[in-house]
Amino acid sequence: MPSPPTSPTTHPSTERERSERLPLMAIVVSSNGPYVVRGGVPLIQQAIVPVGGHREYRTLRVFPRRADYALCRCGRSSNPPFCDGAHADAGFEGSETASRMPFKMRADVHRGPSVTLFDDGRCAFARFCHREDGDVWTLTERSDDERLKREAVKESQECPAGRLVHEDSRSGAVLEERLEPSITLLEDPEQGVSGPVFVRGGIALIGADGSAYEPRNRYALCRCGASRNKPFCDAAHVEIGFDDGWESAPSPKARPRRT
Repeated sequence: MPSPPTSPTTHPSTERERSERLPLMAIVVSSNGPYVVRGGVPLIQQAIVPVGGHREYRTLRVFPRRADYALCRCGRSSNPPFCDGAHADAGFEGSETASRMPFKMRADVHRGPSVTLFDDGRCAFARFCHREDGDVWTLTERSDDERLKREAVKESQECPAGRLVHEDSRSGAVLEERLEPSITLLEDPEQGVSGPVFVRGGIALIGADGSAYEPRNRYALCRCGASRNKPFCDAAHVEIGFDDGWESAPSPKARPRRT
């Protein structure tokens, strides 16, 4: 007796399989296109504001919560911060050039009497590493003073690029609190430019090839399109005078509400 016909085997698309494998919250770098954000990650806008001899983050806007959204990374969108397809018209070249080597293997080590500083050199020129009592490297050297130690650690913790991380010199414990997951669009009025995408809280970063970058509590992604270390910010936004043009964007319904 012949066997009954079998239904043809169906295979989910590569894109669907990839989506199902993603962590709950993730940023996916699309090939020569936007950052596709999954999992309802909160999106805010903050300014880097000088206060005395240091700088602080000041919240400007909170965006309506979305499950998924695409952030421009070519710097040419007419509907910032969201992608409007401008990358295709501009022929944006967004190939990822950043090292995949783990942070500690890339970082220089600066040992102080109380704390040890790891510095991988990925600078977004946010300038939180300078405070009233000195820069993070000098204060690390002077960390036998408890107050200066606290100042040094504060400087490293507030670096949006994740360039700087302190450990206790004796125990090796990382001196950093786990941040709540969020994505921040940084503005830098002091420099007259729009800054990087500041990612907090260990949100997974997935390259265009589908492989994950090392999980980090803090990192800064380029959104001006000019970084030489894509997808990460290398402060090129300052060099080119990048302005995201949000105030002149033509689609008010797509803009975040003011707070």
